[in-house]
Amino acid sequence: MDSILERCAGLEVHHETVVACILAGPLNPSPKPQTRTFETTTEELIELGQWLMDNERTHVVMESTGVYWKPVWNILEAYDFTLLLANAHHVKSLPGRKTDVNDAEWTRQIASLRSDRKQFCPIRGNTRVEDLTHYRKKLVHDT
Repeated sequence: MDSILERCAGLEVHHETVVACILAGPLNPSPKPQTRTFETTTEELIELGQWLMDNERTHVVMESTGVYWKPVWNILEAYDFTLLLANAHHVKSLPGRKTDVNDAEWTRQIASLRSDRKQFCPIRGNTRVEDLTHYRKKLVHDT
């Protein structure tokens, strides 16, 4: 499969770490995947955003499993990236040996192929309203 987006990054997000994968080097003969692992502290997520900017990324895709993606999304919203969420089912359906680096590379490939059926982009601000709605439901249910 040929890539459509050349300047994309894939993120594998966990509770304490984020593994980021980009392609680095000339397109001919073929760029090499480059990965870095960042912690999920605000300082490290800002460093992640700066690393992606320094490497001139335009699109960043991450998996939407759980809620771990939300703080990463909130920090990266401040940068000039097109942020996308990959459907967890499509990311996890990769056969073979599972590692964070492999998952980040697969997520980057999903972004580069720009398969819109596997990605969505929450409207800015809606995620916060959604969080408040879920929190209200929990409070109402607990009483």
